[in-house]
Amino acid sequence: MTNPKQCLACNSDLQGRPDKKFCDPYCKSAWHYSKNRDEDAGFYHKVDRQLKTNRKILKSFNKAGKATVQSEVLLGHGFDPKFFTHYWKNNKGDVYLFVYEFGFLTRKENGKKKYILVTWQQYMEK
Repeated sequence: MTNPKQCLACNSDLQGRPDKKFCDPYCKSAWHYSKNRDEDAGFYHKVDRQLKTNRKILKSFNKAGKATVQSEVLLGHGFDPKFFTHYWKNNKGDVYLFVYEFGFLTRKENGKKKYILVTWQQYMEK
């Protein structure tokens, strides 16, 4: 007599196929969710999470389309300037880094580092 297999999620006895691992779709989904949640996020997930964080922060500080914010303020909210999606160079040679539609330019004024925040405009496509 063989011991019945148990569901990996809820430990209830399994009925049916010999290779069955879960008692129902809910347990299968719950087990995979907890497994993925407990594992370290891969490189892609870390980058994606930081890009989303950066976009959210830039959007919250740039309500009017253009703003200037001290770097400590953005960095204090979790902003990381190393994560951006693309860049745009203006006629003066300034390079704006963008996180999707929200961009920033690093400036140093009066010895303090600041970010000039902008929103992507149609003329920047060229």
